[in-house]
Amino acid sequence: MGELDIRPAVAGDVPAIVAMLADDPLGAQRESPEDLTPYLNALKRVSSDPNQHLMVAVRDGRVVGTLQLTIIPGLSRVGATRSIIEAVRIHADERGGGLGTQLIEWAIDESRRHDCQLVQLTSDATRTDAHRFYERLGFQASHVGFKRQL
Repeated sequence: MGELDIRPAVAGDVPAIVAMLADDPLGAQRESPEDLTPYLNALKRVSSDPNQHLMVAVRDGRVVGTLQLTIIPGLSRVGATRSIIEAVRIHADERGGGLGTQLIEWAIDESRRHDCQLVQLTSDATRTDAHRFYERLGFQASHVGFKRQL
């Protein structure tokens, strides 16, 4: 396998990112790879915000993984800054080879560089394999999450 490069996503990466987002039962229901316009617009918004880091993992010129890291300054926890890791996806051909660990470790290191005191992540309640993966990396289930469609 070739060397891995973790870098910010660019417009040319969007088709591969969306394909990974749609490549599971949940994503297949909520993603629309046939129209990339909303994703490209979202990339512009994300890229213009210094607290957002939409990253891709590239091997041999091919996008094989992605995640989004959000840095959140706050008042709670004595003015602590925290980060949230979301939308972690690994291309099916790369799963089980350590790439997910590398991406999460990158996000933790980047969180430290931003002086974060806490790293959180989100994962759908039905993703039990992902939960086991995160627990192996030292994350602990800590909250009950709620969401509301707008």
